[in-house]
This record gives sequence, structure tokens and C-alpha cells, in this order.
Amino acid sequence: MNKIAAEFSEFVLFSEEEARALDARVVMRENRGKQVPYVTCLVRDKEVQLKSEERTRQLWLARLIDKLGYARSRIAIEYPITFGRDSSKRADIVVFDADRPTVPYIIVEVKQPKYKDGKEQLRSYAHATGAPLAVWSDGILAEVWHRKNPNYFMPIHELPRADQTIEQVVDQPWTIQTLIDLEEERVKEGKFARSLRDLIEDMEDEVLANAGVDVFEE
Repeated sequence: MNKIAAEFSEFVLFSEEEARALDARVVMRENRGKQVPYVTCLVRDKEVQLKSEERTRQLWLARLIDKLGYARSRIAIEYPITFGRDSSKRADIVVFDADRPTVPYIIVEVKQPKYKDGKEQLRSYAHATGAPLAVWSDGILAEVWHRKNPNYFMPIHELPRADQTIEQVVDQPWTIQTLIDLEEERVKEGKFARSLRDLIEDMEDEVLANAGVDVFEE
């Protein structure tokens, strides 16, 4: 296993196949006397240094394009998010709506190391753009939300494929098998997994937030 793969060998969100496919694209370039990994971005079509956040982003881009079927032309990197006169914020990945090519459909953030901070940043980005789907990921774990209204983010199992509607994913019934699958995922994630208690508390927070209660106040 090379140094790059070894550094990220604990990743459970992405399969070994996905990791190997990315590693196969890596080239080493000399940078200030050291050999540094670079990869050609799947969307920007230029070489970028493969730091940890960029690796997570490239893995997500490959999944969005190769597994979920979103066209490269629908995806933007470092998309500017405007808050009033402030346009300094950038979303890591944005997938645009198929019928409205300038309207964000999915926002993916890979920068925030903490779940709560990442979720709040995503919430603000979704509010600002109207995007109905949002993903927080640190490369090891991922959470997917459906923005049902300005105050309510509902956790969902997975992102819809490009040929699916949000409703087809959101309206899938929760069954005993669903709970078994979720528990198997938590076991696979090991020490990185969020507990069932965490998930329930998160959903309770959403209900309170929808009722106008500031659940994030310290």
C-alpha cells in the first residue's frame, strides 16, 4: 500500500475500489524539494494538490459522476455563496438542478471537521441558495439532509441518483431491514460512527428548530 493509500486506510465511507481508482490517477510532482501528490480534478480539468480535503472532494466527485450519474456540466467547485453583500463564502461542491442550470440542487461540504459546525454551515448555504439537498462529510462519515422548508432539515438515507426524484428517496418506507442496514453501517464505521442516540437527538433538535426554538444556543 502506498503512502497516500495508507494515510487514508481508515476511511469507511468510500470503498477500496473508489480509493484505488483515485490513487491510480495520482501523479507525484516536485514541490519545494519534496514529492507531492497531484490529481487532475474531474470537474475543473486541471491538476490540483491532493491534500486531505481535496482527496475527500475528489472521492465525492467520482461518486456523484460515476455512481449517481450526475453530469460534469452540472457540477461546480468552490461555488460562491452570497449573504447580502458578502460573497466570500464558497461551497466545496454544488450540483445544479437539471432543469434550472443556475440553481443549486445539492451542496456538499468537506471542510468542517465537526459535525455540528458542518451542519450549521450547510444550513446557512442551503438557506442562501434554496438547495433542497445537503451533504456534510469528513471523508470518514457523511450525513445527508433534505431541506423540506427553511427551518427543517430531515436526515435521509442517501442522495438520489440523477435519474431519481427526491421524493423517491425520501418516501422510501423505514422497515426492520432499514434499521438492520443502518446498524451494520454503524458497526462498519466503528469508532467513527454516530450512535443511535445521536441520530435521535439530532432529529429532536430539528423538530424544536422547526418550532422556533434555538437548539444551538450554548
